[in-house]
Amino acid sequence: MKITVDTEKCTGHARCHAAASAVYPLDSNGYCAVREVTVTAGEEAAAREGAAACPERAISITE
Repeated sequence: MKITVDTEKCTGHARCHAAASAVYPLDSNGYCAVREVTVTAGEEAAAREGAAACPERAISITE
């Protein structure tokens, strides 16, 4: 599973990080530091939870 964060849509709510901090670390400005990453099997549920928490729908998941 791969997650991609659209940096044009991300406005820094950090809800993804609150839901899954290991999957969605923040940069020094409080924005999601992830742009594109392959998620391990053990992190898939957390990655989905973090993506669902994004009010801007800036996170997409590819199976």
